[in-house]
Amino acid sequence: MITKFKRIKNLGVFKDFDWDKTVRDKNEDNIIIFKKLNILYGRNYSGKTTLSRIVRALETGQISDKYEDPECCISLEDSTDVTQVNFTTHSKTVRVFNEDFIEDNLKFIFDPNESVEAFAILGEGNNEIEKEIEDLKKDLGSNKEDSETGFYKDLKTLKTLHETAKNSYSDAEESLNKHLKNKATGQPNGIKYQSKYEEVNYNINKLKLDIESVKTDSYQPLNEQEESQAENVLKEETKDEIPKLESLNLRFSEFQTKASELVNRKIGQSDKIQELAKDAVLNRWVKEGKELHQDNRNICSFCNNPISEERWGELDKHFDEESDKLEKDINDLVSQIDDEKELLDEYVIFTKDQIYSKFRGDFYSTKDSYITDVENYISSLELIKKQLISKKKNILNHQVFTDVDDFSADVENTKDKLEEIRTNSNEYSSKLDSDQNEAKKKLRLKEVHDFINDIRYDDLITELDSLAEKEKNERNKKDAKQDKIDKLLKNISEKQKELKDESKGADKVNEYLNDHFGHEFLTMKAIEFEDEETGNDIYRFEIRREGKKAYHLSEGEKSLIAFCYFVAKLQDIATKEKNPIIWIDDPISSLDGNHIFFIYSLLKIKIYNSKDFEQIFISTHNLNFFKYLQRLPSHNDKKKDRVRHFIIERKDKISIISEMPDYIKRNVTEFNHLFKQIVDCSNLGQLTDQNYTLLYNFGNNARKFFEIYLFYKYPDASNQTEKMRKFFGEDEIPTVLTDRINNEYSHLAGTFERGQQPIEVPEMKKAAELIVKKLENWDKDQFDALMSSVQ
Repeated sequence: MITKFKRIKNLGVFKDFDWDKTVRDKNEDNIIIFKKLNILYGRNYSGKTTLSRIVRALETGQISDKYEDPECCISLEDSTDVTQVNFTTHSKTVRVFNEDFIEDNLKFIFDPNESVEAFAILGEGNNEIEKEIEDLKKDLGSNKEDSETGFYKDLKTLKTLHETAKNSYSDAEESLNKHLKNKATGQPNGIKYQSKYEEVNYNINKLKLDIESVKTDSYQPLNEQEESQAENVLKEETKDEIPKLESLNLRFSEFQTKASELVNRKIGQSDKIQELAKDAVLNRWVKEGKELHQDNRNICSFCNNPISEERWGELDKHFDEESDKLEKDINDLVSQIDDEKELLDEYVIFTKDQIYSKFRGDFYSTKDSYITDVENYISSLELIKKQLISKKKNILNHQVFTDVDDFSADVENTKDKLEEIRTNSNEYSSKLDSDQNEAKKKLRLKEVHDFINDIRYDDLITELDSLAEKEKNERNKKDAKQDKIDKLLKNISEKQKELKDESKGADKVNEYLNDHFGHEFLTMKAIEFEDEETGNDIYRFEIRREGKKAYHLSEGEKSLIAFCYFVAKLQDIATKEKNPIIWIDDPISSLDGNHIFFIYSLLKIKIYNSKDFEQIFISTHNLNFFKYLQRLPSHNDKKKDRVRHFIIERKDKISIISEMPDYIKRNVTEFNHLFKQIVDCSNLGQLTDQNYTLLYNFGNNARKFFEIYLFYKYPDASNQTEKMRKFFGEDEIPTVLTDRINNEYSHLAGTFERGQQPIEVPEMKKAAELIVKKLENWDKDQFDALMSSVQ
């Protein structure tokens, strides 16, 4: 069955119609769908024919090319949706009566030189073929809903099994897709919304590609250390270029050579004061004293004794120029060593913050080596310096220099390694973008790898594949059975073609015209002639009046013939026993009241009562015809599972479909509606914003109700007041009260100031109660019928 017009766009007055947003119940909680019987009411030009054209596209496979960029989506029960792209993707038999049907099949109505398309219904005779058809039908079984037999019963069972397997597969697939969707685009933790990945266009399809990547044999997920490094790479910002390290030019070899010469240098021993030569401390003390007394050569500042010229001569010879030079050379070399140490102390290398994180591991280890090598180098300088100072303190005595380890090469090597790190870091700036992109990819794939492990992705895929295989098997079984049924149907159809009789189609139209409408003078005749192209004998129908081809048909005659033709065509060999979906669009155009009833009776007896349909839709703009349609047995279906009423409303240039209001659906006439308003007013309790209109409309409602009721009750020339007295009897009070309300509150007659005052609730309620009570007591049959119609 058709369940809804899911979407209609650019089709006539349906500009952008969305069923789920519009067609809801009174509380707007539930979406309403089509049922087996569907009645649609709408004024002319509201869009009824447009809907019929959409459904007819399911029958013909195409829709009018006069629509510009049309879009529609029709939902079918137990089938995929059908759209404007392909109207043939369904297996339903659809028959539509509308003006397009008439134009395609009854061309004579529009052009007297044309005829009417012939159709064949099953003829009589050939018992053998009929027996074969019956046997085939027996194997085929019945396709009546809830009472299937034969192959149809088997097919129904297989459809149920397939639907169960299909639902299991769909549920599993939906569950997996939900996991994938949450990981791909779920907020806030989906990959799309994690800023570190910068994947604003990431979606479920890209996630599936990543899953394929991490499931390859070559993929290795990041370990904890690699993950940390990748995270650090993402945090990097482009660094400023680090200047080149200054050259060191260490002089250790030079210092050691000079120190060795100075420490090993011998001072001549002639003219030396042996006492001082043997005591280095004393020698240093005397030397310092000599220097202090250069300006006071006569008196010793320590002992206050005179210093003889002879003593000065001995001291000058002892502390000669050779020893002074050696001491000076030692001081110079010590000073140079101190400068070298100061150079190393003040030598600046770059910091960890100046280089990229990927080089910091090497930087830390190389820096530690550099510090150690510098410390060793300085220690060696200190050992040289120590020997020099020792020589200086005991300059007269011979000493042997001890070689010291040279760490200058180590310092240079570690400094070169730092320089290499600096160079690599500077060069890395140009590679940062590509490395960050690679880090993002590795981190993303690591997250995807962890994700599929967490949800047991492989197990889910295995289960899904198993369910897909089961669904496929059940579908194949169902399709095989359907193929068998289709072959049987084709065989039956071919057998039936052998029995076809176009003349019977015309006779069926005449039967409806004569029996239901009494048009004995208007008939349809099957005319046989030879097709010029094929040479085969073919039929065309011709409309005749009194034995001659009919011309100048009235609009009413056209409507009757067209509908009788449609009803008869439902019996053709392409439709009969196919349980079609039937759409009848406003079949009572230009017909009077009698013919409207005849159309209804033909529809009810030949279509509805036959039950040879899957679903039926009837649309109309005529309230009289709508009143008759309410008599169909399903109209009063209390469970609301067989019939639905809809209203099509046009507002300016746009139409919508909605549930039919109760005041149209329940009230057969305005008379019933007016009576309900009076009853509701009589039962009124507390006045609220929701029910106050009952009081304000009461005057008009009561006046119109009495005009209708009293006219048919007393169809004489007496005035309204006299008729009301007859209705209420001898008691004048109800008559006067009711008449006053009817006039003053309906017309403000003679009391214009009444319109400036609020409604009197007790007065209205009392009048309503009087009317209801009087009608119940005085005209019980009429009262019961009215009450039944409004409940």
